[in-house]
Amino acid sequence: MALLLSAGACNARTETSRPEPPRRVREPAVAGLFYPGEEQALAKAVDALLERAPAHRFSRLRGLVCPHAGYAFSGQTAAIGYKTLVGREIQTVIVMGPSHYAFLEGACIPDAQAYRTPLGLMPISEKAQGLARTPPFGLEKPCPVQRPAWWAQGPKPAPERGQDTPETWEHSVEVQVPFLQRVAGHAKLLPVVLGEVDPERVAKALAAVLDDKTIVVASSDLSHYHTYDAAKELDSRCIQAICSMNTDDMKGQEACGKTPILALMHLAKIKGWKAQLLDCRNSGDATGEKDRVVGYCSVAFIEPAAESTTASDRKFLLELARRTLTTVAANPASTGPELDLKSVSPKLAKKKACFVTLTKAGVLRGCIGHILPKEALCQAVIDNARNAALLDPRFDAVRPDEVGQIKIEISVLTEPQPLAFDSPDDLLNKLKPHQDGVLLRIGERGATFLPQVWEQLPDKVQFLDHLSEKAGCPPGAWRGKETSVSIYHVECFEENGVADAK
Repeated sequence: MALLLSAGACNARTETSRPEPPRRVREPAVAGLFYPGEEQALAKAVDALLERAPAHRFSRLRGLVCPHAGYAFSGQTAAIGYKTLVGREIQTVIVMGPSHYAFLEGACIPDAQAYRTPLGLMPISEKAQGLARTPPFGLEKPCPVQRPAWWAQGPKPAPERGQDTPETWEHSVEVQVPFLQRVAGHAKLLPVVLGEVDPERVAKALAAVLDDKTIVVASSDLSHYHTYDAAKELDSRCIQAICSMNTDDMKGQEACGKTPILALMHLAKIKGWKAQLLDCRNSGDATGEKDRVVGYCSVAFIEPAAESTTASDRKFLLELARRTLTTVAANPASTGPELDLKSVSPKLAKKKACFVTLTKAGVLRGCIGHILPKEALCQAVIDNARNAALLDPRFDAVRPDEVGQIKIEISVLTEPQPLAFDSPDDLLNKLKPHQDGVLLRIGERGATFLPQVWEQLPDKVQFLDHLSEKAGCPPGAWRGKETSVSIYHVECFEENGVADAK
């Protein structure tokens, strides 16, 4: 079947043996049409899209907006969103898609135990049955459906006329599932097709079933079949409405999944989440055909962490680190700017541990810091900015001509707290990727990784193996009896925009 059917319309999950295999399975409707219909080809396609996607770091990711067109058109934008899920402990993914073909009132949950794609089965969460009994949700049942033009080309046998349900041909949820099978292979799915329904009622019902291991996805493309330039303008307005949490403006936007997006926005308001754009493009960027395009975006919804430093204090510290970097690059003998502690805010005069990280064109250029508080935070920033520029043994000293190309990030640490665990498996269970900074001690040796390192090493075993090596021990040494672990968190901020607070 043609993969390029429609521009607008890292562990794989495979079928595993179970005492009682699911009896009711939602079979794929668009495999071979919107995405490859053969297992190896699909896995290769999704993995390639994820590999090309840039990494974004969020410790408290709660939701995503992702597109649902054919992978040849919107797959890269979707992959940028889904890459943020790699390495996270996710138990449930709620995917809300709009109804393209069914005349539906309310929100439809499939009457099934699993969702099938060419990659295998993804089990449907047990929460689905309970939610289906909560208005405006309900289990799928036959309703008026306008079958899509491609229905006879798809892999799914057609039911008798009059027996189509909102799930029969809907692609808006289905195209998200292969990505989830590759990045969140142990999670369960809670699929929902939204028809004519109040998105605020949907949000209030979903709020009752959320926990910290649930991700909510709103499936939507943006504008449809405008010229390239017109689409960019329309999509920019839509994205602005989403990221500013302006539900009134969002109601007037052109997006086929406007209702799922609005439901996610209302949920974000209930929970206090913020939205951040990850990617925006349209089908013309993929095909070069710019007369009639469809727009796509990926947006992350994040739960902000409580900040211990004010915006003005952050600005002061970043400017202080910048002055230090400029000074010591020109004169390595300098200790950095002189500072009167009486002139700074009380929080900056308090003893705090911190790290200063330097990057150049997105590549690490130096990182030095303290694990334990030893001096005033503002002085620690000066000292660690100097040390990161001049004394990181992995790099040559920063040259004056490099200073303008270097970006500065500051991580302020909480005091490390011992983590009790009974076994290596218990340690793995208790670690929280993207949130925990880890101080590992093996006998007399020790090393630490900031929470940011989870982005490069999302697998817990690999994370600890690399940390053991950093401590000068064999990769698996963390499994030994002399191992102790302490956990800390960081508040992280950077130049040219504030990074997520861990």
